[in-house]
Order: sequence, then structure tokens, then C-alpha cells
Amino acid sequence: MPAGVSWTRYLRMYGASILAMFAGAQAVHQYYLPDLTIPEVPPKPGELRTELRGFKLREAAAQQQMETKPKMN
Repeated sequence: MPAGVSWTRYLRMYGASILAMFAGAQAVHQYYLPDLTIPEVPPKPGELRTELRGFKLREAAAQQQMETKPKMN
């Protein structure tokens, strides 16, 4: 084994790294909410939309909250 590590320790570290990688990917997907749908027809060059739905939703909610907040004068 590399670096004199036992098989059990090696497998535990491997499993922990895989779980951390999956958890990180899940956290990123929950934060950015990417659009994972596959279009029927591929878009023409220049028509590809790369908007982040999660960012737009949070931005719209913040703007709506600002509009409904009573003004203090």
C-alpha cells in the first residue's frame, strides 16, 4: 500500500472522500439550481442560455421584498 497505510484505513479514507465529493456536488446544485433539462432540438449558435435559475429566483424575491417593505420617513 502507498505510504504504509493499511487496506482498511485506505478504504475508509477513499469512502470518506467520495462521500465528501457527492455532498459538495449536492450543495452546489442546491445553491445554484442549474437547469438540467435537455432541449428537444439543439439551440443554434448564439442562442444558448446560461442563466442561473437559483440566482434569478433569489434576486426576484429580494426585489419583491424591497417593494413590499414599508418606507420609514
